[in-house]
Parts: sequence; structure tokens; C-alpha cells
Amino acid sequence: MVTTTQDEDHVPRITGTLRAHSIQVPDVIYQAKGMVIMGRRIKSIVFSTDVAIIRNCNADAVLAVYPFTPQQAISQAVISAAVSPVFVGVGGGTTRGMRSVVIAQDAEAQGAFAVVVNSPMSNSNIRLIRRVIDIPIIATIATGDEDVQARLDAGVTILNVAAGAKTAQVVRDIRKDFPTVPIIATGGRTDESIQETIQAGANSIVYTPPSNAHIFGDMMAEYRQLKTKNPEFHFRTSDTSRDAVHDFFELFHGTHAGADADLDAKPGHGNDRSR
Repeated sequence: MVTTTQDEDHVPRITGTLRAHSIQVPDVIYQAKGMVIMGRRIKSIVFSTDVAIIRNCNADAVLAVYPFTPQQAISQAVISAAVSPVFVGVGGGTTRGMRSVVIAQDAEAQGAFAVVVNSPMSNSNIRLIRRVIDIPIIATIATGDEDVQARLDAGVTILNVAAGAKTAQVVRDIRKDFPTVPIIATGGRTDESIQETIQAGANSIVYTPPSNAHIFGDMMAEYRQLKTKNPEFHFRTSDTSRDAVHDFFELFHGTHAGADADLDAKPGHGNDRSR
């Protein structure tokens, strides 16, 4: 079943009954200006490689960075499952050199909208990546003493500020010297911290969703409160059920009836009297 509602701004919101349960990014993120990447405006970015969460989240993009060496199989799985642009991590710490270049090239071929290099990545390595891909390079900024200009000169397109509790301040400092550079930044867990990061100058906000275990824990707590199970299915459960069963058998019968009619109409079959 598809349902339609309208919010206070009279914006229609269409969803299904089964998929209505999903992760919604905080509304405060929509105060950000966002950035347009390959024609797609992006304000919210979910930080996850869990395909179930990615598939059931309304974020504008996905930040697929994880604490292991980048692997093409993982990026392909995330890109295939996502319904929004994916930014793929290609290394920077343990993984570097030509391996990062090849992974970046493969990520572009798989459909990634951008690649992400971690803070230890050298500028010479970034220049090599820039020579072989045509999608944006996002460089992670972890501290306030990063040489931003050197990163931009090497071919970085977007900055990803992830400086923990100092993120908003680092964004503010960068914005003073680079008023037009695109910045994405972690927003923290509260509306206040997200708003502070936006006001500091971040174009887009990275949102860390609750874990699968946390979501399931809340769901199981609700299930334990249920006193009865769902009703067992039978043909007389409700009018809706009877209608659904009737429609199914009518469709099934109609399909086979049509096939039988086509078969009878062919020479050499059924009631063909031309023999």
C-alpha cells in the first residue's frame, strides 16, 4: 500500500506501508546549502557500509569508508545496493601508492560519484589518482594544521573535515582562507552540533546512523511487549485478504486462459480444424 502525507510546508511525502520504517537524517541538516556533484544536490551524507541501512536511509549520498584495506568487492556491493551517490574510500594510511590509484580507477568504473583519501595520503599519491580519474577526490582533514592549499594543488576537489569535537572550529578556520572550497563535515549526534557545523561553513553534513544492533534492540523491546501474535492467515481473515486472494486467482486463471487461447489459435494445436 502506498500512502501520501503532507508536512507543514505542504510538501507531499509518499511512502509504502512496509518501507515506512526507515532511518531519517535529522531535519536540521536541510539548513545546509549543500553542494552539487555531477548534477545531484547533496546536503546529507550517511556514513555506513551496511547495505541494509544504506538501502533504508533517506540521505542524499553515502560515505563508504571503513577501517580495512579498500576492496573492489565491497565498493561494488555498496554501489549496487545504494539508491543515492556513493563516495568510495580508496586508502591513504596502510593502503597507498599504485594500489590506491587502481582502486580509485575501479571505483569510477563501478559508478562511484567520488573517491575519498584519508589524511595520511601523500600529495604525490593524490596527483597520481587525479591523472587517471574524472570524478571528485575528497580529502579527509583530521586536524587544524593540515596544509589545505597543498591538497587542493594536488587535485583534491572537496574537503571532508572529521576532527572530532573540534570539527566546527576546523571548518570555521578553513572557511576563512578558502571561502568557496566545497566542505563536507561530521555533524555530531545532536541538532545543536550539526547546526554549529553548518554555521561554521560546512556545505554538507555527514551523519552517522545508529547501528543495526541498536535498531534491532529497540525493535525487539517492542516485540516483547506484544501480548498476541499476528493473526494466522486464512481465506476469511478479512475483506482485504479475501479480495487479495480473489485477485490473485483471477490473475492466475486469466494468464493461463490467455496462454491456452494463444495455443488454440496456432495451427496444429487444440481445435484447429484445418487439418
